[in-house]
Amino acid sequence: MTTGGKPVPDFSWPEALCAPVRSLPAHNRLWVAFSGGLDSTLLLHLAACCFPGSPDLRAVHINHQLQANSERSEQFCRRTCEALGIDLLVRRVDVRTEKAGGGAGGIEAAARHARYAVFEEVLEFDDLLLMAHHADDQAETVLFRMLRGTGVRGLAGMPRERALGAGRLVRPLLGFDRARLSQWANEAGLEWVEDPSNVDERFDRNFLRHKVLPELKERWPGLNARLRHTAAACAEQVALTDRLAEIQWRDCAPDGRHPCTERLNQVPVREQKNLLRWWIRTSGYELPSRQDWGQVISDLIHAREDAEPELLGAGFAIRRFRGRLYLVPDRPEPETASTELVPGEPLCWGGWRIRLLSVDGQKQVPPAIRVSARQGGERFRPVPEGARKLVKKWLQEQGIPPWERPRIPLVFSRDGEGETLIAIGDLWCSGQYSGGAPAAGWRLVVERDCD
Repeated sequence: MTTGGKPVPDFSWPEALCAPVRSLPAHNRLWVAFSGGLDSTLLLHLAACCFPGSPDLRAVHINHQLQANSERSEQFCRRTCEALGIDLLVRRVDVRTEKAGGGAGGIEAAARHARYAVFEEVLEFDDLLLMAHHADDQAETVLFRMLRGTGVRGLAGMPRERALGAGRLVRPLLGFDRARLSQWANEAGLEWVEDPSNVDERFDRNFLRHKVLPELKERWPGLNARLRHTAAACAEQVALTDRLAEIQWRDCAPDGRHPCTERLNQVPVREQKNLLRWWIRTSGYELPSRQDWGQVISDLIHAREDAEPELLGAGFAIRRFRGRLYLVPDRPEPETASTELVPGEPLCWGGWRIRLLSVDGQKQVPPAIRVSARQGGERFRPVPEGARKLVKKWLQEQGIPPWERPRIPLVFSRDGEGETLIAIGDLWCSGQYSGGAPAAGWRLVVERDCD
C-alpha cells in the first residue's frame, strides 16, 4: 500500500498466490483476521483481489492493548479497510495472563486465547475466517511443540483448515515461505505495521524465530519443507488414530454416549488411551496435561464397585457409574431454592426449563405449584393406584448417576390437603399433568438445558 493508503493499481498478484484463496470452500461470509502486519495485510489484499466488491468480505482486528503501538495498528487497519472498501470489525480484549500461567509465555498464550474467543463469537454458520499463517509459522509451531514434549498430534502442526465456532478457519498461505511473501508484498508496494513484540526474545517463539531457526536453515536450507513433510506425516497418523477411535467407540459405547468398562477392558491399553483422548477432544475439551493415562484408565475400569474413580480436566470430569463412564461438564452448585411456578411463564431452574401450559383454553386457576430439589423422604406413585415409592430409591432404579440426582427438579402441586409430587425432572410426570388431554386441564413441560 502506498502512503496514501491506496493499493497499487497495476500490480498483478501471482496466480500461484491467488489460487489457494480463489479455491476456498463454499461459504457465507468471508472474514480476514487482520493484525496490520505484513502477512495479514498481504492476505487482505489477496482476498480483495479475488473477491472484488464482495459485500460478504470483511475483516476483524483484535486489539490486545498490550503494545505501545496498539492504537496506531488499529488506526492503520481502519484506513486500509476503508481504502479497500472492506467492512472492519474491531474488538479490544483484556488479556489476563493468569489464564496461561503468567510470564512472557503466559502472555502469548493468554493473547491467543483471547483472540480465538472473539473469532468463535463472531463466526456464524458457514462463515470462513482466513488467517495468514505461512510455512515459517508452521516450522516454528512444529519445533516449538517438539521442544515442549508433544506427541504426534502436536507435531502435525497447524491444519490448513479446521472448525472454529460455528464456522471454519482456513490458512491459505501455509505453503509459502515468509521470505517469498515479503518479496511479493514489497513488489506490490504494500505498507504494514511492525509489532515490536515480534522482536522480543523473551517470548519463546521469537527466540526460535530469530536465534534458532536461522542457524538451522543455514545448515539445512530446506528446513521448512522438511518440517512441513514431518507435519503432514504426523497429521496422517492422527487421522488414522482418530478413525480407529471412531470404530472402537461404536463397540465400546453401544448407546453412543457412555463407554462400557467391560468392553473397554478388552481393548489394549494404548488403544484405551487413544479412545478416551478422542472422546475428550471431540466433546470440546482440552486434554489434561501430564496425566498418567494408563493408571487413570486402570482406576476407572478396575476400581472396586463402591469406589468413585475420577479423571479431572479443565471444565469436566470423567466418572464411573454401574460399569459405564460419564463425561460430566463442570456446572454450578445444584439449585436448592424452592420456587413457585407461574402458569404460562417459563421458569429457569438450575439448568432446567419448566412451564405450565393451559390446555383447550382452560381458564380455571391451577393449584399452587412449586419446584424444588430433593430434600429426602419424598414419595410418589409411579403408577396410578400402585404402591408408593421413595424418590431416592426410584432414581437409583432408573440408573440415574448419584451426581445428577441433586440437580433434578421435583414439582409439587399444593392444595388444602397438602402437597402431591407431580413430576420428577423429565423422567416422570403424573397423568394429571401430561398426555394429550391431561386431567387437570394444564400440561406440565419439563426440559433440560435452560440457558
